[in-house]
Amino acid sequence: MSTHTHPPSAETRADSPSEPRFETLRALLRSPSFICGALLVGFWLGCALLGPWLVPHDPYASDPLNSLAPPDRAHWFGTDQLGRDVFSRVVVGARDIFGIAPLATLVGTLAGTALGLVLGYVGGWFDKLAGRLIDAVLALPLVVVALAALAALGASSATVVFVIGFTFMPITARTVRTAVLAERHLEYVAAAQLRGERALYIMFVEILPNILPPIVVEGTVRLGYAIFAVATLSFLGFGVAPPSPDWGLALSESYALMTGGAWWTVVFDALAIATLIVGVNLAADGVQGALDR
Repeated sequence: MSTHTHPPSAETRADSPSEPRFETLRALLRSPSFICGALLVGFWLGCALLGPWLVPHDPYASDPLNSLAPPDRAHWFGTDQLGRDVFSRVVVGARDIFGIAPLATLVGTLAGTALGLVLGYVGGWFDKLAGRLIDAVLALPLVVVALAALAALGASSATVVFVIGFTFMPITARTVRTAVLAERHLEYVAAAQLRGERALYIMFVEILPNILPPIVVEGTVRLGYAIFAVATLSFLGFGVAPPSPDWGLALSESYALMTGGAWWTVVFDALAIATLIVGVNLAADGVQGALDR
């Protein structure tokens, strides 16, 4: 805390909050990791938003007479077992990923942040009990928990969002709790308590703005896991239903064709998932490096 007895000038108050943000933004723009990751994510986001108007063929139109055709000038990525254009389906398939994974990440991050703030600030027996429950949930593989929940609740996009968000909540809560423990005994928290501020005000107005960097990093990292989880659940039949061009569903429908030599029905969807996850992870590394400066 500052030891100055006089309040800062208006110029200082106006400039000082913006300077760290400017430095962080400049560090991001100078980060090769962030730039490469942002370009990859931006490419697939563009496909998700504009794909239906850019693709050369209807991704849902089947042509049985032209099934399993290898890549050529007419079909850049070949056709699948129903004669559908693989390139068009890969491009449009980005919509399902971006429609579920970011929302699931947001649900898990918001719920985990709220829980972590309460655990770190309240402490005591509640913190210990909740900590044991969080450890128990984290001991289970994410996919196992998600499959059990989806089997009980039924598969749908909304259920996938909330199940993945629920599985991410304990991880985020533990990260936020650790950050709150480092903040709750500082002078600005004690000053708010002396003013008689309510606990919710102290947690969400005083403490939360000071622990945003680890929350941002955690949310960015979770997005990569969410993309993989959505694709995995779709592959296992718990995601979107056919005839969606979802990447995970496409892999589930076509992976057996690899043995017959129709590699193009699998490889391009797998590369789409891989490049998007790599892009998110590269961007997350860049964000963490910029915030750690």
